[in-house]
Amino acid sequence: MQFTISTLFQQIINGLSLGSVYALIAVGYSLVYSILLFSNFAHGGFLVVGGYACYYLLTQWGYGVVISMTGALLASGITAVLTEFSAYKPIRERTPITLYLLIASMGVNIIIENLFVVTVGGRVKALPQNTFPTGVFNLAGGVTMSASDIISLVTAVVFLGLLQLFLSKTRWGLAIRAAACDIRTAGLMGINVAFLISLVFFVAGILAAVGGIFLSVRYSLYPQLGSITTKAFIAAVIGGLGSLPGAVVGSLILGLAEMLTAGFISSQMRDLVVYSLLVIMLLIRPAGFFGKKINDKI
Repeated sequence: MQFTISTLFQQIINGLSLGSVYALIAVGYSLVYSILLFSNFAHGGFLVVGGYACYYLLTQWGYGVVISMTGALLASGITAVLTEFSAYKPIRERTPITLYLLIASMGVNIIIENLFVVTVGGRVKALPQNTFPTGVFNLAGGVTMSASDIISLVTAVVFLGLLQLFLSKTRWGLAIRAAACDIRTAGLMGINVAFLISLVFFVAGILAAVGGIFLSVRYSLYPQLGSITTKAFIAAVIGGLGSLPGAVVGSLILGLAEMLTAGFISSQMRDLVVYSLLVIMLLIRPAGFFGKKINDKI
């Protein structure tokens, strides 16, 4: 594609929109990592749960967008809590080795994917066209921005802002930040660690559901949609695992890199660029841009 200023701005807008969705998912990864020090690869399964819950609430039960999205957030959050209680908690109680949690999360993700394949089938589904406005806004220089992209960007900003307020202004937010420094000491200080971990998984599940809904609108819905969370994990690594601001910055960088590559080089090179960025970051700065010590992750 020939380089022009309007094309550059168009791809930047597209990249910010995609990066904002990645940010919602990457922050969920970082939240769990900040507490339990393992990467929860079942996060993709929570995303799929949110997407399908929204789809069936809209199409089969006839609820409106707001109720359907709320139901999807609750379904994904509850699934995340149940996963932690049934799969991760027994492991945590038996061994402090987080590698076992990581392996278990991979298994949970596969189980969720295959449950949807068996129950609803592997066919691609699309959310109704009236889920979000479909209008296109013409900006200066021939640059356009769809209404769904605007909604996804604004929604991501709102949810991430609410999360930041929750972490900085509420009692349980302070407890999460304390547990991120040292979860055992937090427990000795009277914090209900079991409830805290469930709360973190619930919040992470909600963020995954929001990402799943907007990814379903952008790409369509299928049981393996959760595999896209690999890129969100890469974004979290680039920004610094355990750092919430790092997850956001890494996601925006990744979204821009993908869209600029697709716009000016080739769409087939997108994944190559993404994984190259990961390798380069691990070689140059393994802790990521915002990588911090374990006792200062949030």
